[in-house]
Amino acid sequence: MDQLALHGGTPVRSEILPYGRQWIDEEDIQAVIEVLRSDWLTTGPSVARFEEAFASLCQTPHAIAVSSGTAALHTAMFAAGAGEGDEVIVPTMTFAATANCALYQGASPVFADVDPATLLIDPDSVENLITNRTRAVITVDYTGHPCDYDRFRSICDQHDLILIDDASHSVGALYRGRPTGSLADLSTFSFHPVKHITGGEGGMITTDRDDYAEAMKKFRNHNIDSVFQQRAREGTWYYEVVDLGFNYRFTDIQSALASSQLTRLPAWLKRRREIAETYTEAFRELDAVHPLTVSPEVEHAWHLFVIRLDLDRLTVDRGEVFRALRAEGIGVNVHYIPVHLHPYYRERLGTAPGLCPIAEEAYERILSLPLYPKMSDRDIEDVVTAVAKVTAAFRR
Repeated sequence: MDQLALHGGTPVRSEILPYGRQWIDEEDIQAVIEVLRSDWLTTGPSVARFEEAFASLCQTPHAIAVSSGTAALHTAMFAAGAGEGDEVIVPTMTFAATANCALYQGASPVFADVDPATLLIDPDSVENLITNRTRAVITVDYTGHPCDYDRFRSICDQHDLILIDDASHSVGALYRGRPTGSLADLSTFSFHPVKHITGGEGGMITTDRDDYAEAMKKFRNHNIDSVFQQRAREGTWYYEVVDLGFNYRFTDIQSALASSQLTRLPAWLKRRREIAETYTEAFRELDAVHPLTVSPEVEHAWHLFVIRLDLDRLTVDRGEVFRALRAEGIGVNVHYIPVHLHPYYRERLGTAPGLCPIAEEAYERILSLPLYPKMSDRDIEDVVTAVAKVTAAFRR
């Protein structure tokens, strides 16, 4: 057996392979240059074109672009009418922004546990948490796997709740033939550089409700009742601020880049699925490594490829496997520390270990492997080789 790089051996790779990264080509650069040479740098025609193209992708009437995925969640929470005294049920296995958007509006996040096979928010856990204060449920399509939206739609309809899909991982995914972005009352997306497409930063909210769309367009622009283009056409300077809003505007520079990237999304999704399939097949031979379960009812978008370590078959914990793989040149990561375990939530909301036991147990065992379209076949082979090498070295 080769000696681990962690213990002085030769690493599988001499340079680190990141878990995710953007892919910028000359067409992207030219698209941005074209905007830089135009009259509009922000909130102009490029933004409107991108919103229209994204709405078409999601098969929904409205797509509202904002400055980040976090801004998208906050904007959706405003449209949903969440406020003081309300509760919003969120999964604990997510990035903190999913919970923070409730706090931004004065509401309280309530943390639901996850399904042990997929690590998606568990509908049974959600049902047990509903009270007369519950305003909304936020699902998260963890790793790019859509949740069980028929079940969540039924739950929300029964209790008169608003369903919000944090689809930051799942652009291009399908649930029973229907695209993410069309599965909830409001769906949010992120265009951070490690996501499927990027605008450098940026976010989007999709909805089929006209009232939500109009509210969100105002909210992203300080809740002003008109936009500059409208006032210019009417020859007036006058506007009114009708509610507390924010500057969450998306720029034409960002939208030009994101629009260019969107044209390549189908090819990139295909490559992500090929990489995931290769990993899944390779790890069938490793009894200490278990990929998450994929439902036959979905077409996965594969933002992340998460494995769960069988620590009963290993002599070390997840932290040591993480360090060993990094030493081999594989840029593994962990998604996520359960939100309710972070100090802020423990101090502010009184959460504690034991609140979501399935997520807590999974957290101790999960690793995210490199997965992005620009990976070569050799990169994929290196990941498989390193995982096999490290788990064999630590085999009980």
